[in-house]
Amino acid sequence: MPASVRTGTPKDSEVSELFYRDDPEKLFSDLREIGHGSFGAVYFAHDVRSNEVVAIKKMSFSGKQSNEKWQDIIKEVKFLQKLRHPNTIEYKGCYLREHTAWLVMEYCLGSASDLLEVHKKPLQEVEIAAITHGALQGLAYLHSHNMIHRDVKAGNILLTEPGQVKLGDFGSASIVSPANSFVGTPYWMAPEVILAMDEGQYDGKVDVWSLGITCIELAERKPPLFNMNAMSALYHIAQNESPVLASYHWSDYFRNFVDSCLQKIPQDRPTSDVLLNHHFLSRERPHSVVMDLITRTKDAVRELDNLQYRKMKKILFQETHNGPTQEGGEEEEVHPEAYHDILFVCVCTGTVNSMESSQSVPSMSISASSQSSSVNSLADGSDDSAEMAMMQEGEQTVTSNSSIIHRPTARDNIYDDPYQPEMESPQQASSAARRRVHRNRDHFATIRTASLVTRQIQEHEQGSALREQMSGYKRMRRQHQKQLLALENKLKSEMDEHQLRLDKELETQRNNFSSEADKLSKKHQAILEKEIKAAQAEEKKFQQHILNQQKKELNSLLDSQKRQYRQRKEQLKEELSENQSTPKREKQEWLVRQKECLQQIQAEEEASLLRRQRQYYELQCRQYKRKMLLARHNLEQDLLREDLNKRQTQKDLECAMLLRHHESTQELEFRQLGLVQHTRTDLIRTQHQSELANQMEYNKRREQELRQKHAVEVRQQPKSLKMKELQIKRQFQDTCKIQTRQYKALRNHLLETTPKSEHKTVLKRLKEEQTRKLAILAEQYDHSIKDMLSTQALRLDETQEDEYRALRMQLQKELELLNAYQSKIKMHTDTQHEREVKDLEQRVSIRRALLEQRIEEEMLSLQNERSERIRALLEYQAREIESFDSESMRLGFSNMALSGIPAEAYNQGYPNPPSSGPGGWPSRPVPRSGSQWSHGVQHSAAPPSWRSQNSTAGFSQGEQISSRERDLDGMGARGFPISFTANGSEASESDAIEGAVACFRKTRHKLRN
Repeated sequence: MPASVRTGTPKDSEVSELFYRDDPEKLFSDLREIGHGSFGAVYFAHDVRSNEVVAIKKMSFSGKQSNEKWQDIIKEVKFLQKLRHPNTIEYKGCYLREHTAWLVMEYCLGSASDLLEVHKKPLQEVEIAAITHGALQGLAYLHSHNMIHRDVKAGNILLTEPGQVKLGDFGSASIVSPANSFVGTPYWMAPEVILAMDEGQYDGKVDVWSLGITCIELAERKPPLFNMNAMSALYHIAQNESPVLASYHWSDYFRNFVDSCLQKIPQDRPTSDVLLNHHFLSRERPHSVVMDLITRTKDAVRELDNLQYRKMKKILFQETHNGPTQEGGEEEEVHPEAYHDILFVCVCTGTVNSMESSQSVPSMSISASSQSSSVNSLADGSDDSAEMAMMQEGEQTVTSNSSIIHRPTARDNIYDDPYQPEMESPQQASSAARRRVHRNRDHFATIRTASLVTRQIQEHEQGSALREQMSGYKRMRRQHQKQLLALENKLKSEMDEHQLRLDKELETQRNNFSSEADKLSKKHQAILEKEIKAAQAEEKKFQQHILNQQKKELNSLLDSQKRQYRQRKEQLKEELSENQSTPKREKQEWLVRQKECLQQIQAEEEASLLRRQRQYYELQCRQYKRKMLLARHNLEQDLLREDLNKRQTQKDLECAMLLRHHESTQELEFRQLGLVQHTRTDLIRTQHQSELANQMEYNKRREQELRQKHAVEVRQQPKSLKMKELQIKRQFQDTCKIQTRQYKALRNHLLETTPKSEHKTVLKRLKEEQTRKLAILAEQYDHSIKDMLSTQALRLDETQEDEYRALRMQLQKELELLNAYQSKIKMHTDTQHEREVKDLEQRVSIRRALLEQRIEEEMLSLQNERSERIRALLEYQAREIESFDSESMRLGFSNMALSGIPAEAYNQGYPNPPSSGPGGWPSRPVPRSGSQWSHGVQHSAAPPSWRSQNSTAGFSQGEQISSRERDLDGMGARGFPISFTANGSEASESDAIEGAVACFRKTRHKLRN
């Protein structure tokens, strides 16, 4: 396990719960390799606790990309733990030993691709329907739980002994849907998986596409485009039309099913649930289709393994006798036990060595029964006829498997399933069970030949360069997706922080505004209460001042009356003293009457003075109260004006901040979009460079392989020419022998028919003729050899040139396909970027319009609130004035009396009423003009007289309210800040407050004076 302690390691408590702590080597025995792939190897094994047969998938997480391999193992284990369905592989546990994970699952006989490998021909349509139906049920289960397999192919569709179809190899599966990772096997990939980073996410319909490709694979022994390079196949799938079944002998239902699965547009492609009701799957078929297919495959595997066994037997037999047997001699029979151990060691050595094969990323992982790699071609069927011919030889057969070859008995068939219960009598049950347990340790059922496992190991070792190239490409695509996702998450976090900062700033401003409004409200309330209290105190002083004056006036009157009384008394006495004729009694009576009359006059004068003083006092108090009431109203209006202007200013500042936030967010969005697009463009450029480099490397490798092949052919040419020369030589030797025999026969005939004297001449002539004919044959022999040599060299050169030309054309075509694919991706990317910019501009425009609409609504609401508060204040003040005037009328004071002093008061020497000039009564008119409704308090240069002030009291209440509303509504223009005075200068809150308070205090001071 990885040395460093990090999240996701076995020391992590959450991850440690995924693995059992037992030692797997003590729990499982009799491990036999039954499959090999880029992920590692799959083994047949027995569970020593229950003697149950299991399959163990060993995955190493050491070496290159160890952390990535470890994370993939964790993901696959978590995925398998969630599966509970008859058509998915059963998970039994996972163990860790050293740097290898032992993934234990239920044992399966093999995969659907093994059926094609064994029979060397496509499956029947009813068999394809049965296998596809089982796989589709498993996919429907995954998709219903928002999971995606992402590597559906014949090699990952497993078969069990009872004939169940199960999905296996979930190393590329996704536990969430939708997803956007570039994983899977190239030839089976859906277009949206290839274009995931460019066009967005995909869902479970990618498995439907892969299932359609798998149907073509089962019907044609290989998927479409399998003769192409895997990278070129990706480009072809992404931009060309969907593949179809090549043969027309398939039914319309099957063709329609494949066409439905291979809809290029994902929205047009049906889901797995819908496809389950397709007539191709729902029509009747025998229930034993899969079982019959497995049985036939077992028989074929038995024959193929017996064929390989006979080959090995001959080799071992020759080695046992220290060389090949002599021609024509009999083979000495050797008991099978004599060479069983040798054969076991030979086969197991290759199996053990295969465990050291390199690992690869899960996206290239192949199931235990799949072929070694998706980028390797299918096995050539050129040796099928030879193998099938050799299967007919011999009668003695010995069965073999991937790791052990054992001699069969006459009554035991080692390919019978030892784990399937048999019908037997009760008394044979225990003995049969013991026999099955014994056989379980030596035999297992499979539909995979030993040669298939060996070929997988060889292909895995030979195809490492191409596999590493594809793995590196997939790793690069995943890294690009992770980089783009990390950038998007970073930008999203940045946008969230930016939005949070703006919201916090706006909330802080609103809180500050609310706090300022509360402070202003409390300040206004305190000012109003303070001024009211001060006005009450001043009113008491004013009343006391009048009372003191009236008291002095009364005392002065009384003193004057006393002086007048004494003077009048002295005067009367003098008048009486001058009139001596009047009797004293009469004088006294007359004096008493005069005194009484004088006292009465003085009493009347005192009463009149008291009455006038009382009237004057009450009138002055009413006048003072009314003017103080008007002054308080003016103060309330000033405070309200300041409050409304403050609210308007705050709203203007808030709207300005919202617009500023909108501009800031807009700038950030465009900057982030530009960064994402720039990053995506760089990643696509890097991807295209990598694809082009991979294609050029692939082209060089193919050309190099072809040159190596041609070099081998050239090196092998002398051997071939020597064989042909020997063949020609033998032909001429045969011709010479025939001519020699003919010469002998002719010589004998001529010697018998000619005289003896001519024999010498005849023999000489025959000898010369024979010599000439042999010379002609020699010339013909030399000419044949030269012609053969020139023809063979020319033919070899032409063949190699044709092969090289065909390869160059194919590679050029693949390169053009790559360039077209990359051009399409660039155009699509540019279009996507333009669309994203337009969408962002539209979103920004809509958001700006909505913001302006909200601001307009808030402004209108504030204006309505402003008008309502002004109207409410004026109505309240009008009602208060009306109530005061009504009370005054009830007390006998008219509006004219409240506005001035009666003329009699001037004649009696009472104090003149305060004038409207400086030092007199307050000069503010009750209805304020519109130009004065600003933050600052502006005093009128020529205020109207009190008579003109009180003349408004004679108007109706509605006229007063409407006029005041018109005046107050003139405080500011709609939609513009009203925190400016008429001359355009901004007035501060302190100026407004100080002006209102100064005006109120000035009014009190004038009244007091």
